[in-house]
Amino acid sequence: MEQQVRVNGKNCHYWELNPDKPKTLLLIHGFRGTHHGLLKIAEQLPEYRLIIPDLPGFGASEALPPRHTIASYTEWLHQFRQSVDSSEQSYIVGHSFGTIVTSHYAATYPAEVAKLVLINPIGSPALESEQRALTQLAILYYWLGSKLPARAARAWIGMRPATKAMSVIMRTSKDPGLRRYIDEQHYAHFSTFASPAQLAEAFNVSVRHDVSQVARQLQAPVLLIAGEKDPITSLAKQQRLHARVAGATLVVIRGVGHLTHYEAPEQVAKAIKTFIG
Repeated sequence: MEQQVRVNGKNCHYWELNPDKPKTLLLIHGFRGTHHGLLKIAEQLPEYRLIIPDLPGFGASEALPPRHTIASYTEWLHQFRQSVDSSEQSYIVGHSFGTIVTSHYAATYPAEVAKLVLINPIGSPALESEQRALTQLAILYYWLGSKLPARAARAWIGMRPATKAMSVIMRTSKDPGLRRYIDEQHYAHFSTFASPAQLAEAFNVSVRHDVSQVARQLQAPVLLIAGEKDPITSLAKQQRLHARVAGATLVVIRGVGHLTHYEAPEQVAKAIKTFIG
């Protein structure tokens, strides 16, 4: 069921599933995504109350005032959680860019987090990764989008070849039906953002911050779910991140990359259920 709440004076849209269940999980999606990207995982978690918002400036949610920074995302999640979950602590799940937001939130507000699940965590600085050349190209891509007139900027950022390239880089499945589904999801939802300037700010957060920055500050139990072939953060770097988070659990899903939420949702959900209890 779609609902909305005011956070910092702006409308935030979220979807609530299984509202009668006693244990609440907050699921936070990745960069340029919306709540849609986490629905395949949500389908596998009927035993929990699920809250899945569109991040500020993405999907149906309004952008944050005045700018999107890691501090503003952290404060937004703090206020959002208090608005939708009356329990003393929540179970927090993030995917990709959502792992940056949720980990920094958990480090800032440790008393509010019962357990933290990070799916395909951004575990090291993007500009130091194996894909740093592509990251530099993406920085230029979003910077140019923020400088163009609004209509031209949306056409530039939303052009299908660029969206297709992102899908090809991140997916591993050979199944033509699943590959087509991933493409369709990205075509449908990657361009639902508030403005090119907001998108550039969010991208800047994604490349200037990562989970490793707060790894030693995380106090709640942490589950890391990594794709064996993730091109964004390699398995070796996920293993190094695991070593930095005290008492963390690492689950590696074999044969998949960064899109575990599309390519292996059943395995992701199984790991979540085992960890959350």
